[in-house]
Amino acid sequence: MDLTDVPWRRPRPRHVPGLPAWGMPAADDLTHALRSNLFGGVGPAWALDDADGSGVRVCVLDSGVGEHPLVGPIDQAWEVVTQEGRVPRVRPCEPGDDAGHGTACAGIIRQLAPRVSLSSMKVLAGGRSGSAAALLAGLHHAVEEGFDVINMSLSTARPEYRGRLSELCDRAYFRRCTLVVAAHNLPIESFPWNFASVISVASHAEPDPMRFYYNPAPPVEFCARGVRVPVATPGGGTMRNSGNSFAAPHIAGIAALALSKHPWLTPFQLKSVLYHCAANVSTQGEDDEVRVERQY
Repeated sequence: MDLTDVPWRRPRPRHVPGLPAWGMPAADDLTHALRSNLFGGVGPAWALDDADGSGVRVCVLDSGVGEHPLVGPIDQAWEVVTQEGRVPRVRPCEPGDDAGHGTACAGIIRQLAPRVSLSSMKVLAGGRSGSAAALLAGLHHAVEEGFDVINMSLSTARPEYRGRLSELCDRAYFRRCTLVVAAHNLPIESFPWNFASVISVASHAEPDPMRFYYNPAPPVEFCARGVRVPVATPGGGTMRNSGNSFAAPHIAGIAALALSKHPWLTPFQLKSVLYHCAANVSTQGEDDEVRVERQY
């Protein structure tokens, strides 16, 4: 499918006189026919077999991404610059990561989807913390850049930013940009992982990086490998680390695989495809599906 002129990247349609806003004129040229068999036979083989991430652009919004053998090339890198009393601004920078957190996430994505185009948006300055304003600025820029997937292994607990963050996540959703967001590691309220417009991820303790589960009791929707995960560390080494931060890039990598094979998937469709690929969702029939999910 040619993605150079896809509907979700076109300008907003003009308002046709005599028709309610957002309506479709009777003589409109419907050049993008919808697929009627989207979910026919959908499962891991349909979604993932022979996929390598080719053609998919992924942005890691984190502490930056540094050079590492597990990460490979970084196509673009930006950082959010904050100064007291001034609006945060985004500028290009050299790839780098003071904390190693973003590099660890990028390495997981690369291992699952080796042919993706990886980019970095540094919103955490000098460590693993930053401002909600920087998060908003970096996310806005990444969405406007048109990335297919944005991995966010971070969140903010500042309630005054919830509205603006929700609007931005909705904008990403309607611009066909899939946000994969780690749930907070503590049982506190934070954002944006609990928004319906994103794919929210927590951890499971199994070692298979391709095995993930659907959670029938949201707001967390999926659980992926997140315990004792081998991750890239500064200096070219590896270590084992645990946390929802490292579960999210597993789903981001798997999502990139599905998009490389089926690039027409919207975030709504991609989330449904992931559901059908989850290890605890049966494909044998409705009765089996309910039984398997309740065991989880």
